[in-house]
Amino acid sequence: MGDPPKPEDIERFIAAFHALWARQADCDGYNRLVTLAGLTWREALLWRAYAAWLKQSALPFTPNYILEMVLRHPAFVRAWTQAFHARFDPKRTHDHAAAYQEWRERLAALIEQLPTLDEERIARAFLATLDATVRTNFYREDEAGTPRPWLALKIASQTIDFLPDPKPWRETFVFAPNVEGVHLRGGPVARGGLRWSDRKDDYRTEILGLMKAQLVKNALIVPTGAKGGFIVRNAAPTHDRAAWQAAGLDAYRTYLRGLLDLADNRVEGTIVPPSQVVRHDDDDPYLVVAADKGTATFSDTANAIASEYGFWLGDAFASGGSVGYDHKKLGITARGTWVAIERHLRELGIDIATQPITVVGIGDMSGDVFGNGMLAHRTLKLIAAFDHRHIFIDPDPDPEISYRERERLFRLPSSSWDDYRRDCLSEGGGIWPRTAKRIPLSPQARAALGLPETVTALTPPELIQAILRAPVDLLYNGGIGTYVKASTESHAEAGDRANDAVRVDANTLRCRIVGEGGNLGFTQRARVEYALLGGRIETDAIHNSGGVDCSDHEVNLKIALGLGVEHGKIAAETRDARFMGMADAVVQAVLHDNFTQTEAIALDALRGGHGWPAWRHFISRLVAEKLLDRRLERIPSDVEMAEREENGVGLTRPELAVLLAYAKLEVKAALLASACLDDPLLARDYPRYFPSELADDLGETLHEHPLRREIVATLWTNRLIDRLGITTVDELAQETGAAIPEIARAFTLVWHLFALEVRLAEIDALAGAIPEATRYEALTWLRNHCRQAVTGFLSEPTWQQQTGDALLPTLEAAANTLRSLWREATQPNLAQIRVEAIERWQRAGLSEALATELAWLPTASALFTLAALAQETGQPLAAVAAVYWALQGK
Repeated sequence: MGDPPKPEDIERFIAAFHALWARQADCDGYNRLVTLAGLTWREALLWRAYAAWLKQSALPFTPNYILEMVLRHPAFVRAWTQAFHARFDPKRTHDHAAAYQEWRERLAALIEQLPTLDEERIARAFLATLDATVRTNFYREDEAGTPRPWLALKIASQTIDFLPDPKPWRETFVFAPNVEGVHLRGGPVARGGLRWSDRKDDYRTEILGLMKAQLVKNALIVPTGAKGGFIVRNAAPTHDRAAWQAAGLDAYRTYLRGLLDLADNRVEGTIVPPSQVVRHDDDDPYLVVAADKGTATFSDTANAIASEYGFWLGDAFASGGSVGYDHKKLGITARGTWVAIERHLRELGIDIATQPITVVGIGDMSGDVFGNGMLAHRTLKLIAAFDHRHIFIDPDPDPEISYRERERLFRLPSSSWDDYRRDCLSEGGGIWPRTAKRIPLSPQARAALGLPETVTALTPPELIQAILRAPVDLLYNGGIGTYVKASTESHAEAGDRANDAVRVDANTLRCRIVGEGGNLGFTQRARVEYALLGGRIETDAIHNSGGVDCSDHEVNLKIALGLGVEHGKIAAETRDARFMGMADAVVQAVLHDNFTQTEAIALDALRGGHGWPAWRHFISRLVAEKLLDRRLERIPSDVEMAEREENGVGLTRPELAVLLAYAKLEVKAALLASACLDDPLLARDYPRYFPSELADDLGETLHEHPLRREIVATLWTNRLIDRLGITTVDELAQETGAAIPEIARAFTLVWHLFALEVRLAEIDALAGAIPEATRYEALTWLRNHCRQAVTGFLSEPTWQQQTGDALLPTLEAAANTLRSLWREATQPNLAQIRVEAIERWQRAGLSEALATELAWLPTASALFTLAALAQETGQPLAAVAAVYWALQGK
């Protein structure tokens, strides 16, 4: 093994790894590894890094305890270290896999000789983790031969049995004197925020939970979910704000360099692996990050480091920043949340433009989500709100006066509720610090909060609970924290100790609607309990998906613009202005996604107790295929499903929101794994993902986008699930035996032949103009007949051997012929059905043109069957249609 370190080597190491490593506790550990196991100083660091990761990931032991255990067996330590070198040393010319296997066999034999269960468990964990490690920057050095002052390990986590679920697809662990952190990804193309964690003992557990939530949220967009987080080692005292912030930023830089050390680059379309790194995985160039807790202002720093590495994504590496979409200025997260809230209001028959809406909220006007949310409509009557500093009460606000004052606070830098002008408050209102001992309640405040007359004062925690339980139209969460749990849950299960004193049970809420602009405001069990009691709610992943959707468009636009500059289609000096000028188009695309997702959930919720056969099969299959953890996602058990079915109660919207995400994840994965994305018909709408002016300028260059297939897959996944329903693909597969790519191809043909984009846009535009129940009836009618058409296509062997692009002209001609025959048909039964259907939809408030299109759908859905019969029999389509209509009339 390595020679004992020379004094000059130790000095060089300490210089490279900062003076922080000179702490006695660390030096003792390293010296013992060097002395007892015969390691070099840097090899000792490697052992400390693996011990730290194992402690965070699964093992119930401290790093020092792990170290004590392994130091009893220096032969194992030396063999494991040699195995590491055999697997990763780029200077060795041998077959790395074969050499590693030889050392691995020796390690397995040594493990068998260990005397205790703890020792064997730790040793096997070290071996399993080394098996799963696919890259490391251990050997990366600068031109002077100085090693990196941080270590980075890339681990294929799904191959490690002892890790808790959900297991990331890959994770990168960064270990340095000033920082320790992980980056967890759900797939090769994944994105999510990086947070500055304060949970030093279990930050990986925190990040894992957030990655899981991100997987569900990202079902809407191109990448799957990811999440990263780091802690600052040896941080400055928090009371020295400047020093504390500087230490955090320095740690963030080191953490990002660790991530980029192991990322592949893309140069002129070619993948370039990182230097001095042996790879045991496939090409992996997609690394995109975003701001999160504690890193909101760090995007420019991240992009500067990406530039330092020459990383191909440039300032698309970290969304936001000085040349990026400012979510607060766009108000995109709050606007997306309001798309969901407005749907609930329309379902309740409330016109938000003219009718006042009573609101209580979590947050303050300086915040992005809360501030923008409370400026969404001038009819809002915010009667109470709280944040971590203050409690705000305005029992009967004048909507216009209070709106203007909220707007002033939103524009006031670093404002708080204490800046709200008291003369703008209604009688009995007030603003109090959360540090107050007791807060007096006026009669007006008691009435607004629905409290008994005997309650004259409350402590701040009690008053916050009263606000959460207030009898209002809307509870709007724009803050941070978990404030509502199920009555069957403990506070510990809510996982937010800081808010235990103010948290309430879902069955005590009296609001009609919940808007979840913030994350994790409710536990999932709380959402379900509230929904079963009649409350209107989806999930945070649905309501606040606008932010992540906007960021994904930002990344993909910047990649496209980069291609334009590279190919001379766009002048480099106009790139930034062009990008910023597309913000409005991006916002509209994001809000459309919010609209269609919530609509899909609303339509499926209408199935009520009748939906159980389809839901039960879908859930059971996902569980059997290990695609869904029912317990983890709070999906009802078989017993609960049977009870609800018996009582005529369906899945709640929060539960449907989860299934919507899993349906999309499954479809998207199947499309990406198939050749159907190469069908020109599916790719036809790909340029429309981008603003039209950019697509026009780039032309064919746009097809060189490295995420083209992923964008196409996402586009059709969203259309298929949002427009046909959550379980429709599963049901079609059962009925026809078709695979997901075949179903997608059939749906693509229906989409074009029936001009669904136009029809759906016309129905969507009626939101607020006709009763929402009527609009849903039209959508359900369209959905059902489109599904029949897809079934008809999949049931006809005639259409299965050609691509959709090749079939479309033939089928378009048949559709035009059939449509003309339908319009001109004089058979009494057909003519009567046609006229009655058109009149029915006109009476519902639809235009004659749209009513005619809906009336045509029952005939259109038979198109594939009739056209196939015409081809097989050699008969004109008119003759086949005449027989079909005659049989229908009997």
